Amino acid sequence: MSAPLVPTTSGRVRGAQRSDGTTVFWNIPYAATPAGAGRFAAPTPAPSWSGVRDATSPGPTAPAPVRGGFGDLDMRPILGPGWFPGPDYLGVNVWTPDPSAAGLPVLVFVHGGGFVAGSARAAVADGTGFARRGVVLVTLNYRLNAAGWLHLPDAPANRGLLDVLAALTWVRDNIAGFGGDPDNITLFGQSAGATIVGAAVATAPTGLFRRAISQSGSGLGAFSTAQAALVTRALADQLGVSPDLAGFADLPDERIIAALPAVAGLDVTATGETDPLLKLTSFGLVAGTDTLPGQPAHQVAAGHGADVDLLLGVNSDEANLYLVPTGTLDQITDSDLTAMAARAHRDPERLVRTYRARRPAASVGQLHAAIMTDGLFGAGTRALAEAHAAHPGSGTHLYEFAWRSGAFDGTLGTPHSADLPFVFNTTDIPALLGPHALLGPDEPPAELAERMQRTWVDFATTGDPGWPGYDTVHRPTMRIADTWERVDDPRPEERLVWT
Repeated sequence: MSAPLVPTTSGRVRGAQRSDGTTVFWNIPYAATPAGAGRFAAPTPAPSWSGVRDATSPGPTAPAPVRGGFGDLDMRPILGPGWFPGPDYLGVNVWTPDPSAAGLPVLVFVHGGGFVAGSARAAVADGTGFARRGVVLVTLNYRLNAAGWLHLPDAPANRGLLDVLAALTWVRDNIAGFGGDPDNITLFGQSAGATIVGAAVATAPTGLFRRAISQSGSGLGAFSTAQAALVTRALADQLGVSPDLAGFADLPDERIIAALPAVAGLDVTATGETDPLLKLTSFGLVAGTDTLPGQPAHQVAAGHGADVDLLLGVNSDEANLYLVPTGTLDQITDSDLTAMAARAHRDPERLVRTYRARRPAASVGQLHAAIMTDGLFGAGTRALAEAHAAHPGSGTHLYEFAWRSGAFDGTLGTPHSADLPFVFNTTDIPALLGPHALLGPDEPPAELAERMQRTWVDFATTGDPGWPGYDTVHRPTMRIADTWERVDDPRPEERLVWT
């Protein structure tokens, strides 16, 4: 089979054609390689090249620490194989059914990893299934941890978000050469990637993308500038440098990465504000900045992104990913619950009381997990849905993924990230299967993966995933499991307590 050549704004690229007829192009630069002080600058266009760039094998990834999983649970299929150093790591991978086609819907995926780790080389995010369904699928790398998110007083904020917007600009300008429709781009992401998607909806120029999907993100997940400054000071103190661009500009990536554990789980509530990420990570979006003036849900409430169709949802037991494999769930005490509730809410007693009333038989650990699930993902997702649906004519759809894994003797439930293999139809990855693996010891239902991927494709194509749009009266939510069930306003008390 001849290797396809495609022209881009920087030069021609050669992809690899698969035996099934689809073609993949690996690691096409969308921005110049950040180096030195440039690691903390806004992205700049990728330089041009002469001849043909080989795009037949995966490329390097953004500097990041090792993050293999939680307890006995291997998360490398979700997060990727780790840091592969090298230039041109700000690149995109493109799967297409046919580079010579025209007008195909385009899906652009933003990976998760707590804003600290992850990459577009994650096995789960293979775009072959989407390409077989007639979609051009794009995955991308963006700057992580300090390079992407450390808040410096003399550098642009939210550089990881700026990278994603730069990648979208590249997609808009180039995707027609891969068979895609530049006027029908859907941005989607999971976890940190989903929270970035919400920020993109709230800040991107009109017309950069048409639709967006947020899988386990939050429209209320940004730190304040005061909280971000605490992280900057702590990391600077650990490295013995000043908390500004001059202090960090010449530090090698390896030294910065080695210092990150010292600021993991930093208590940002010292500012008197709640912690939007509940000590799960010390890096992330920063609101109150030129690049993100307010929380994404608040920006959307003001009218930003009202023209973007939005599909968003959460998993039923998100927090179980962090609590079950580590054995933490059964060790949580009443004081642990109280402390976590205080980080999450300005009225922690009311918060705990509300969740306990709905779950009278729940253990302290189960209450902790339920509140943590909503504190990290559920409340912010519902806030974004409410803000978007309030605008007349906006297309908003909400779901809850509820298929239960049999892992850890059935106690893992529906944890964070369990939806991702179903969306990409990659549930057959061996590392995802087993008694201590994300999807459990039994074969996951193939029909569920087929239906979920088809739903994502339908939404990207038409804006309709197959159930009624969300409104602020009935609040229809599709509960996705072995069977699919529409539920109206499934948890009103828990929605109200966060409002």
